[in-house]
Amino acid sequence: MKKIIQFQIIKGEKYYVAQGIDLPIVTQAKTLDELAKNINEATELHLRGENLSELGFSKSPSLLVNFELPTTVNA
Repeated sequence: MKKIIQFQIIKGEKYYVAQGIDLPIVTQAKTLDELAKNINEATELHLRGENLSELGFSKSPSLLVNFELPTTVNA
């Protein structure tokens, strides 16, 4: 059973966008603090009423967030 639900975060022009790797969840926010709250809320809503073991998750999975940093080119 998986104990971690993973998200990838990218920074767009105006918003940070989080996309679920394990679940079809996408959310966005202007700040990383807001995004963290949105990820928690979206995950809770998505999993509400679901049997986590049927989805391959333990009873209380953790959230892991990966943040993609832009590459810097030094001249």
